[in-house]
Amino acid sequence: MYLKKTILITNDDGITAPGIRALVEAVQGLAEIIVVAPDRPQSGMGHAITIGEPLRMNEVDIFDGIKAYQTSGTPADCVKLAKSIVLHRKPDLCISGINHGSNASINILYSGTMSAAMEAALEGIPAIGFSLLDFSHHADFSLAKKVAHTLSKKVLEDGLPLHSLLNVNIPKCSIEEHKGMKICKQGNGSWNENFDTRKDPRGVAYHWMVGSFVHKDEDADSDINVLAQNYTSIVPIQYDLTHYKLKEQLINTWSDLLS
Repeated sequence: MYLKKTILITNDDGITAPGIRALVEAVQGLAEIIVVAPDRPQSGMGHAITIGEPLRMNEVDIFDGIKAYQTSGTPADCVKLAKSIVLHRKPDLCISGINHGSNASINILYSGTMSAAMEAALEGIPAIGFSLLDFSHHADFSLAKKVAHTLSKKVLEDGLPLHSLLNVNIPKCSIEEHKGMKICKQGNGSWNENFDTRKDPRGVAYHWMVGSFVHKDEDADSDINVLAQNYTSIVPIQYDLTHYKLKEQLINTWSDLLS
């Protein structure tokens, strides 16, 4: 019997990233902590899993007094390995991050940080993904740690509905400039993408993807707009992608096609 609650911590920036260390520090004392994270950066991996090659995992002494493992797998792999190999049970909470950079709006679809949290939700584990709107390796995580502590404690105590999770983005500002937290919706936006094509020394073409984010949401309730006002955005999400309104519409309008 396990009397003490357990928090699983993972990320997509790799086990040596400052963000995951900040997250460990933020929740120390709330529960027993287990860290299982990729051995290298895995940003933009989405919900990829490893099936074509074996997964490697070894224990590392990185966080003082905390069991930690690095793996060759993706963020989603890390959650699977933690549950099946390390813990042999479900943790009480899975937190992912703190990501270096935004996972607001459609970025959630590409994010390894959020896919790790989503994998936990698939398993029925309450989960939160944390991201700080600062890509710098030397980012100030003071505010992000405060937010992560508060929300992790709340979800650890109260839980979340089955198969749901939270996408939490923290603005790049000081604790004094921070206006608070808001529950909001996922903002509408897209990436205006292009490719910078070059040639290697052998004359063979290769391509770097470049682009910029285009904000398309004027709704004050969107995560993008909330963050712009120095609020932390909290977006409740689920993995069920069914468009229920369109489902009912098609049932009614496509009746001649349906049996």
